[in-house]
Amino acid sequence: MDRASPLNGLTVLVTGAGRGIGRACALSSAQAGARVVAVARTRRDLDDLKEEAGPRLETRQADVTEQAFWRELESNSNIDVLVNNAGTNRLQAIDEVDDATLDLLLMFNVRSAFKTSQAVARSMIARRRGGAIIHISSQMGHVGAAKRSVYCMTKHAIEGLTKAMAIELAAHDIRVNAVAPTIVETSMTAPFLQDASYRQFAMDTIPLKRVAEPQDVAEAVVYLASPAARLVTGTSLKVDGGATAQ
Repeated sequence: MDRASPLNGLTVLVTGAGRGIGRACALSSAQAGARVVAVARTRRDLDDLKEEAGPRLETRQADVTEQAFWRELESNSNIDVLVNNAGTNRLQAIDEVDDATLDLLLMFNVRSAFKTSQAVARSMIARRRGGAIIHISSQMGHVGAAKRSVYCMTKHAIEGLTKAMAIELAAHDIRVNAVAPTIVETSMTAPFLQDASYRQFAMDTIPLKRVAEPQDVAEAVVYLASPAARLVTGTSLKVDGGATAQ
């Protein structure tokens, strides 16, 4: 393995790559030597990413919740690593959760994550060269918290999916893992973190007393995608500052 370019020769597909964690994963994978396919819904975000990343990265404007996207992935024989990152969240008390929120989180965080990884797994099996699938989970896939009943439910589902897929796909030399970060400062979480009480809540729950940056997650993804993790499958790498150790 080339330690300076641990992903050299690999094609890495990143969903939700336009901003935040997905953007960092796409950039770090390209810097680690991979050919990166960055998927997002917003063309402007993809164009900005392409400008920063350079020739190792190509963009694909697509909706990860649509059947056409899953069909295309299944027929793609070039993907070595899937970073299954696209997802969303809304904070609501359990007695206030509306059907629109429930359906949105289940669609983005569970159904599209499953269908995307299923399509890539089918492609990898047909290709017979192995591969790696990395789900972006959350510390909330290991614990519970107020106003996050639906989000916790979806991330616990991803943790279970990771274990089951790892067992089933091991025979095909396909490794499946999750990365479970604590609160990450992104455009999605910025409005929450601007609230003093929310930021204090974050500091109170993280022993290292700092929220994560997208790059912290991206470095874990590069490790799990690389040959250095060739015997790592079915696990969840917690990038949580010790939050779930309490």
